Amino acid sequence: MHLDQPHDDRPRVVAAMVASADGRAQVHGRSVALGHPADREVFRELRTAADAILVGSRTIEAERYADMLDDHQREHRVANGLPIEPIVATVSRRLDIDLMVPLFNEPHTRIVVYTEADGDIEGCDADISIQRFAPGTLNYPAILAHLRQVHGVRGVSCEGGPRLLREVIVQDCLDDLLLTVAPLLVGGDARPTLAGPALGELIGLQLHDVHRADNHVFLHYRPRP
Repeated sequence: MHLDQPHDDRPRVVAAMVASADGRAQVHGRSVALGHPADREVFRELRTAADAILVGSRTIEAERYADMLDDHQREHRVANGLPIEPIVATVSRRLDIDLMVPLFNEPHTRIVVYTEADGDIEGCDADISIQRFAPGTLNYPAILAHLRQVHGVRGVSCEGGPRLLREVIVQDCLDDLLLTVAPLLVGGDARPTLAGPALGELIGLQLHDVHRADNHVFLHYRPRP
């Protein structure tokens, strides 16, 4: 999957999500139980290719983000003229971030926080910058345009969570969806792949590719024109 084909006004956005066979994105609040080693490789390879990772602050907290890449992937990026790791772009409208998550204390990590709140983030080892929006104006086309214009981002790997992914789709910012279907039934009130109100209209997808690893299925979709 190439992430270096941006639009004129924003980067190319590839979303990667994992879900149970009944459409649940988490088990006991995390996605790790749904995964497969091949799924982890998909995530890591997308991160290796991306200029930026777009992920909600609640997902960073729930999944305890840390060590975004393995050493050989960092070496691959440097050998290809890229920074050692992609920028982590996260959204926290109220700037209520759990700074105990390991990611915020990794010195080589660059984080851009998009928010509608006042205040600063201090006492972290990561390189953190804050981009503010007026209340009620934060939106994903503007976030992606900022990443493109200010940071030169050409390709974004979107890692959700379910609410963020819904907004990316509704605001017409998705180019590719890589959906891993885990051979599990979860039920209950676990979060679905998309969280939030029903979509105003159905969004059609075209199936571009299919792969399988054991009983996990990997689906590559693109939105219909």
